[in-house]
Amino acid sequence: MIKGLLASIAASVLFGAMYYLAPLLAPLDGEQIFGWRVLGTLPCTTALLLGLGQWPRVRLLLLRVRRQPWLGLGLLASAALLGVQLWLFLWAPLQGRALPVSLGYFLLPLVMVLAGRWLFAERLSPLQWLASAVAAIGVGHEVLRAGGMAWETWLVALGYTVYFVLRRHLRSDNLGGHWLDMLLLLPAALWFMLRAPSSLPLMSGHAHLWAMVPLLGLVSAVALALYMAAARWLPLALFGLLSYVEPVLLALVALLLGEAIGPQQWPTYGPIFLAVGLLVLDGARQLRRSRQA
Repeated sequence: MIKGLLASIAASVLFGAMYYLAPLLAPLDGEQIFGWRVLGTLPCTTALLLGLGQWPRVRLLLLRVRRQPWLGLGLLASAALLGVQLWLFLWAPLQGRALPVSLGYFLLPLVMVLAGRWLFAERLSPLQWLASAVAAIGVGHEVLRAGGMAWETWLVALGYTVYFVLRRHLRSDNLGGHWLDMLLLLPAALWFMLRAPSSLPLMSGHAHLWAMVPLLGLVSAVALALYMAAARWLPLALFGLLSYVEPVLLALVALLLGEAIGPQQWPTYGPIFLAVGLLVLDGARQLRRSRQA
C-alpha cells in the first residue's frame, strides 16, 4: 500500500515537473518540443515494455489488426488523440495558457464520471451527482462571462475522455497499447522536428537543450512507469482519489510561471475546485466502506 501511494504521488510530481520544464526548452516551440518528447520517450517506454515482459500484449494487438483491419484505424485515432494531448501539455506553458489546461485536468474526472454513467451505465453516488451539478455552475459562469470555456480546457476534458473511452472499446488500455500509440506518433514527431525551420540548428546552437530533451523523455517515461505501477499496487478507489493530485500541482505550476486567477474567474474555478473536493470526499467514503466490508 505504501509503495503504491508513493508511486502515485511521485508520478504526479513528475508530470508537474514536466509542466515546469517546458519553458526551459526555449527557443523550441510547442510542436518541436512535442517531436523531441516523443523521440525521447519512446526508447524509455520500449525498455519499460520489455523489462516488464509486456511485449506479448503488443503482439496480440497486431494479430487482432490482421484479423480486424478496422482496428488499425482505431489505433491510429487513439494515437492521434494522445498526440494532441502531449502537444498541448507542453505548448500551453510556453504560451501562458497553463491555467486553462490545468482547469481541463480538474474537469476531466467529472467528465469521466458522466461518461461512465451515460456510456457504460455506471451508477453515480449522491455526492458524484452533487459534484457534477456544482461543476456545471462553474462552467455556466464561464460561458456567461467569456462566451465559453477556453478551447484548451475543453480539449483536455473532452479529448482525454474520448481517448480513454476509445482505448477501452479497442481493448488497448495497457502498456502495450500505449507503446503502439507512441510508435504511431513517431512520423509526426519527426516531421515536427525536421520541418522548416528545423529544430536541429536550434539544438546545436543551445547546448542546454541536449541535456533538457533527454531529461524530458526520461521524466515522461518514468512518470508513466510509476503511474502504471500505482495502478497495480493500489485499490482502485484510492488510485482514483490520488489522481486529483496532478491537476492541483499543474495549477500551482501555472501560478509559479506567472499566471493568476483573476477575481472575475473565481466563480468559475471555485465551484470546480469544490466539485473536485466532493469527489475526493466520495472516494474516501467508498474506500472506508470497502475496508469495512
